[in-house]
Amino acid sequence: MKENKYDDLVFFQKYSQMSRSQHGLAGAGEWQTFRKILPDFTDRDVLDLGCGYGWHCKYAAEHGARSVLGIDISQGMLDTAIEKNSDSRICYRQSAMEDLDFPDGSFQVIFSSLAFHYVADFEGLMERIGRWIAPGGDLVFSVEHPVFTAYGSQDWYYDENGSILHFPVDNYFFEGRRDAVFLGEKVTKYHRTLTTYMNALRQNGFLIRDLAEPMPPSDMMEIPGMKDEMRRPMMLLIAAWKTEN
Repeated sequence: MKENKYDDLVFFQKYSQMSRSQHGLAGAGEWQTFRKILPDFTDRDVLDLGCGYGWHCKYAAEHGARSVLGIDISQGMLDTAIEKNSDSRICYRQSAMEDLDFPDGSFQVIFSSLAFHYVADFEGLMERIGRWIAPGGDLVFSVEHPVFTAYGSQDWYYDENGSILHFPVDNYFFEGRRDAVFLGEKVTKYHRTLTTYMNALRQNGFLIRDLAEPMPPSDMMEIPGMKDEMRRPMMLLIAAWKTEN
């Protein structure tokens, strides 16, 4: 059964206190970089996989999308999305992204923010996405960086005084399940290498048009812990174009 951690009441309450939950896109450290690689949404049908609170759905609608379908496995997420980010052009639907099926060429833009690392079979999902997106369409997504997911714990190594020593990177080429800790709770995620991400795109007819490893923006550097984010990459952002063939 696919994990739905975001409908765990304790976990969801902790998530709701995060800056990105309370302040939307402006509260997400990667947003200033992510926004620069987004495609034109004008008169295009958009699919958001793992839409969460719907911030990106609303952004696409406000920037001219013809229709936006937001998918999330968590009903709690969708309830909040409907409350905070409703629009006549947006439809929200509860589903695991692995269970979806659409006719070929249904969307001109497919988007996902920090959700693909919860999927065990990324290659299978990418094969379906390659069919759902029309030729000439855009795929844009963010995932946790392979350096960040490799070891599994997703925490620093500390000295005896609690000061950060370094971030562990180990078992990089052993892909698969990781038992991570996020917001103090155990969460299942899946590690894959940068090669796997790139090959899955290439094998399904995508050409990379942009790639970024976002650094914390200067106006967020005074937030506790943010300066430490300069010591290792946490996220990987990829924008790709679906070829005509």
